[in-house]
Amino acid sequence: MKIDMHCHVKEGSIDSRVGIEEYITILKEHGFQGMVITDHDTYNGYRYWKKNLKGKKHTDFVVLKGIEYDTRDAGHILVIMPEGVKMRLLEMRGMPLALLIDLVHRNGGVLGPAHPCGEKYMSFTHARRYYLSPEIVKRFDFIETFNCCEPKDSNAGALKLAEKYGKVMTGGSDSHKTDCVGRAYTILPEPVKTETELISLIHKKTAFKTGGVYYNKTTKEKIGKVNKLLVYSFWVYNKSGELMKRRGRNKKMEEEHPFDPIDPIELYYHS
Repeated sequence: MKIDMHCHVKEGSIDSRVGIEEYITILKEHGFQGMVITDHDTYNGYRYWKKNLKGKKHTDFVVLKGIEYDTRDAGHILVIMPEGVKMRLLEMRGMPLALLIDLVHRNGGVLGPAHPCGEKYMSFTHARRYYLSPEIVKRFDFIETFNCCEPKDSNAGALKLAEKYGKVMTGGSDSHKTDCVGRAYTILPEPVKTETELISLIHKKTAFKTGGVYYNKTTKEKIGKVNKLLVYSFWVYNKSGELMKRRGRNKKMEEEHPFDPIDPIELYYHS
């Protein structure tokens, strides 16, 4: 089963120009059978799919719920929770990596770094947490080893990291533009229909095949050295967002689990 495990749609990510229906159409044209929506700190893209398209269009295509979470100290982390489980805290960016791992694992989810050897602040190996305790990589369930928007040396570093720690390898386009959609893939050895089934394969350390075609029209490629300013601007944006959200996260933790601050989850189970 050929899927894209790192997708941004305009219904959920403000920096994406691709609507989910267009995204699916292009993926199907490239022989894909599924995708994981991983918008930045929100499930809004998936909510749009569920409310407006699921069961009505593209019934031969699997759309799974994920998220790309902006941590306080470890860059962008891809998270997949089991079917029917929503973590409201994942829509409040800025948790430290160690807490994020605990929350996700205690509720049956899996997680791994997106483009782990990419830009400073946005990527795990170029973030503070990695320098302080690099062995925390052992707690990841998978590592994104092919991202078509990353340079070859970035993906090579991610592959080396995954091989060193024996992690499941995933691939995703990280698409924000139409002409980037379908350029990266993960091939599963068997079909899945739900997040729970995908998580089960990852827990079993099932070998996935990843690869694709590099995209050379990224913003970084176009603007050159000015990209450093954008990277720093992102750090400021993420840090200020983390500070603004911190009080809300702490309040929710106290309300949900006053005696267990490590497990502050809002769970919603659906039949």
